[in-house]
Amino acid sequence: MRYIDLRSDTVTMPTEEMRKAMAEAEVGDDVYEDDPTVNRLQELAAEMVGKEAALFVPSGTFGNQLCVLTHTRRGDEVILGEDCHIVLHEVGGAAVIAGVQLRTLKSNNGMLDPADVEAAIRPGDDIHYPHTGLICVENAHGLGTAIPVDNLQAIKKIGEEHGIPVHMDGARIFNAAVALGVDAKEIAACADSVQFCLSKGLAAPVGSLVAGTKEFIEIARKNRKLMGGGMRQAGILAAAGIIALEKMTKRLHIDHENAAYLADQLSRIPGVYVKADRLDINMVFFEMGPEVIPEQKLIDHFLKNGVKICGIEDGEWRFVTNVDVTREDIDFVLARFKECL
Repeated sequence: MRYIDLRSDTVTMPTEEMRKAMAEAEVGDDVYEDDPTVNRLQELAAEMVGKEAALFVPSGTFGNQLCVLTHTRRGDEVILGEDCHIVLHEVGGAAVIAGVQLRTLKSNNGMLDPADVEAAIRPGDDIHYPHTGLICVENAHGLGTAIPVDNLQAIKKIGEEHGIPVHMDGARIFNAAVALGVDAKEIAACADSVQFCLSKGLAAPVGSLVAGTKEFIEIARKNRKLMGGGMRQAGILAAAGIIALEKMTKRLHIDHENAAYLADQLSRIPGVYVKADRLDINMVFFEMGPEVIPEQKLIDHFLKNGVKICGIEDGEWRFVTNVDVTREDIDFVLARFKECL
């Protein structure tokens, strides 16, 4: 049975072109840096985000934690938003792996106030304070927003003035680029390092990239080995990643358009309240009281009819469009939604 899966854009299946490329990939041992397909992926990734070098890693969480580890010293403090992925969805990895503490700031749908960022930087002349070792931003944000470039530039300038590096969780940086109408390089230029995913919306089965200066990537490569991320004949995976970057990044606007259509149709249903200020990318967030449809009833009704969704998180529902969800699929989902009502 084919399912329409709206749980995330991580649920996509590799395309037939990807499967063929993976089967035929030229490989080597990537720990020795002699896997030609991985090397090609890394060169392409660095070029697409305007950085000197890039490193293939198993996942987005791995990439973010690798960058935190590489930028900081044990006991450092990291400034970042209270609702970002590193804080909410990475299992407290920064405390375990890098041994740092997180200083969280309130955000406006994922956007940090530069003045708040600067105010959170610890004075260096007080022996009681931890050292501020890193600032982290996220774009596109998991709340469904694309953060304006001028906001990111202001934070980057603050980091430079205080000698503090900036890391960007750019898991969906290409979605952000589409939403903002800019090149991904312009967004990535607002950070010293950036992590972005191949398996979120780009249909690759596995993997993310970390990009930065050659010096940073050289240190990160050793830290990747320390974290258990040294892969061998990884070109089999990298082959799909190359197609993801070369081709799948160019169709993300379709997912955004489908999400906008889904949001518009949902907003017409009495009792459904769509978060209209968070519709920049391929995510639709909405609220709906239990008096409309009980949570488990909707989940069960959808699953019975071949639709997978997640339950409520923090009082909100989230539907995510992706390459495997067509406009016809969305109409089917809407029909089943109304049917459940």
